[in-house]
Amino acid sequence: MITKMMAFSSLIASFPTSSTPPILQQNLKMNSSDQPSPWLNNSASPPLQPPGLWMSCFTMIFGAISNLTALGILAKTHVRFRRHSKAPFFLLTVALLLADLGGHVVPGAFALYLHVHQRYKTQAMKPTSIFCHIFGACMVFFGLCPLLFGCAMAVERCVAITQPFFHASMISVAHARRVVFFLSSLALVLAVLPLFAVGTYTTQFPGTWCFLPIHDPQSAADTNLALAFSSLGLTALTFSLLCNILSGLVLLQTRMKSHSVITKPAVRCDHRTSSASSSSLFCSLDVEMMTQLAAITVVLCVCWSPFLIHILVVQLNQSHRASGPVKDGFLLLGLRMASWNQILDPWVYILLRRTVLFRLCCGVYTRRNTVTANSSCAEARRQAFSLQ
Repeated sequence: MITKMMAFSSLIASFPTSSTPPILQQNLKMNSSDQPSPWLNNSASPPLQPPGLWMSCFTMIFGAISNLTALGILAKTHVRFRRHSKAPFFLLTVALLLADLGGHVVPGAFALYLHVHQRYKTQAMKPTSIFCHIFGACMVFFGLCPLLFGCAMAVERCVAITQPFFHASMISVAHARRVVFFLSSLALVLAVLPLFAVGTYTTQFPGTWCFLPIHDPQSAADTNLALAFSSLGLTALTFSLLCNILSGLVLLQTRMKSHSVITKPAVRCDHRTSSASSSSLFCSLDVEMMTQLAAITVVLCVCWSPFLIHILVVQLNQSHRASGPVKDGFLLLGLRMASWNQILDPWVYILLRRTVLFRLCCGVYTRRNTVTANSSCAEARRQAFSLQ
């Protein structure tokens, strides 16, 4: 009897004490955040000290302040954009600044959480799958929105300058709202596809951000998503460049024609009025918007091209794909350059406003022509006095 009781006790002890099934326990363990990150040192001591924590804090705060400042200035000067032909550009500019602001605050908060988590934890852990997917979706969405909005601004200005009558009669604020909604929806759909099991997001080197898998072994859906992201961004940059070049050529041609019309008559004492009207044409609202747009496009190309081209090259180079985690320093550098785009965009608008352009460009131009006109008038008076 005693022997049977001992055997029954040993049989009970052999079963797991938890009520959770073993297979479910294994799945939870695999999906939990207790897995160490492959980029980080897994030793218990000393604690990790990521060097980019304070730089991430600085860029996040500085970028948010810059975008809020630009939005405040834009709100004060919205009266100049109440004209029917200028209102769509104003709406697209607001959408661009809001996208830049969200791109600093939302992904920046996720990145700071990972930095702090790695800094004050005795063992570096890989972020959970849900956290990484939300972080990656924010990266894709707020990365595509500035590129798409910048392209929309370039196309809108190109139509307004090359086809002014068509733009004035057909393009309205309602059309601009639809464009913003469509482009935002496009970026959102591409960003949330991995949340519905179409592709995935993975932790990227050095373990402080999540994005589409670039070097890791990946499925066809992952490759297509990465190709779609890079191709869509590069296409937006290309269209922006082409539209800005065409708009700039048309404005330059118009400027040269107006200058030739002004300089054809003989020099008179009222030449000062012609010079003032010419300088006002040079400093018109169209030139101000084109200058801002050209600067924004240059900033977009410089900041985003390395990141987008590198992703495209890696995806197309299938034969040299790595079979495990890769410490891609160039990809990290491209990400940092892309993050500075959202800091420089508001400063482009702040520094290239109409008042600043007038002081930098038109002031010198008007002063030079005023001096020339005064000297011509003085010479005419001197000749008339000598004849008397």
